[in-house]
Amino acid sequence: MKLMGFELRRVAMPLVSPFRTSFSTQTARDILLVKAVTDAAEGWGECVTLFDPLYSPEYVEGAADVMRRFFIPALASASIGDAHGVGETLKPFKGHRMAKGALEMAVLDAELCAEGRSFARELGGVRDTVPCGVSVGIMDSIPQLLDAVDGYLAEGYVRIKLKIEPGWDLEPVRAVRERFGDDVLLQVDANTAYTLRDARHLAKLDDFDLLLIEQPLEEEDVLGHADLARIVQTPICLDESITSAQTAAAAIRLGATSIINIKPGRVGGYLEARRIHDLAAAHGVPVWCGGMVESGIGRAANVALASLPGFTLPGDVSASGRFYETDITEPFVMTDGHLAVPAGPGLGVAPVPSVLDELTTSVEWIPA
Repeated sequence: MKLMGFELRRVAMPLVSPFRTSFSTQTARDILLVKAVTDAAEGWGECVTLFDPLYSPEYVEGAADVMRRFFIPALASASIGDAHGVGETLKPFKGHRMAKGALEMAVLDAELCAEGRSFARELGGVRDTVPCGVSVGIMDSIPQLLDAVDGYLAEGYVRIKLKIEPGWDLEPVRAVRERFGDDVLLQVDANTAYTLRDARHLAKLDDFDLLLIEQPLEEEDVLGHADLARIVQTPICLDESITSAQTAAAAIRLGATSIINIKPGRVGGYLEARRIHDLAAAHGVPVWCGGMVESGIGRAANVALASLPGFTLPGDVSASGRFYETDITEPFVMTDGHLAVPAGPGLGVAPVPSVLDELTTSVEWIPA
């Protein structure tokens, strides 16, 4: 397979409602899509960077710049023949995992499309459908939160994740438990909003029988998470702290996490995500697939990843309508709280041309 070049395409996608976390409020997504063009097929990738470096050091404009100036020229010089060559070629460059992951994803999609194999098959998926969880942002009031959760449960979501921060934690969780009962699968996500000084406060969440507390402390504070895990009974799940199979292995060894949220973009791509899955499975650590408010391109790949055997907890693989009135692909629609795993070649989905054109804000072609 000969690489001809990459198209970098920016699309603006408004959200159906504001999505507030402990670090920002999103009302729209500025998404960088990558199309790999080869002599055999074309493939799509999605860069999950946000507009600004608040969730991670990466951001959309920076991702486009590093691809343009360093990564794509390096791939062109290396004459890569498949997706595995992307990671090896870009390994000397430090960081920028989301940008690397998007390029690898596009090349992998092209490779699999040319060979007639699906993402799920390539990664090792074993399920035809995956259960859907939903991430519920921080609200202006508890009644507003309860209305939102009620709506998601009515739609069929099998797991609820509440975003929390200091001042918005115990009472919202208590209200949801009291309103909807103990049978609802419930977890919380702090996105690094706390410190170890909050350990006794976070331990009060033990009263609510949560599946997990996700990333309560700063991403660098792996030892702090290990200390916290000895104080709280609720399992600690790491998200931002897990950037590779190597960091996952260290966190497991230190006792800093007993569950891992795998976000492919954050760890540098779906091939590294599979390595983390395999590592966690070998240590008996359950994993689930996190989301970054992806379009249908990224959602398709996440659903495929979530079909692997070690993904034993529902992930943030919600339906397209959770965030977007109109997706750039045919929408993902839940049936009985599950999404079907795409079975076609590559991602099994592609952008709808008319929708893609309408949402596109810029296009750049970079030859290899």
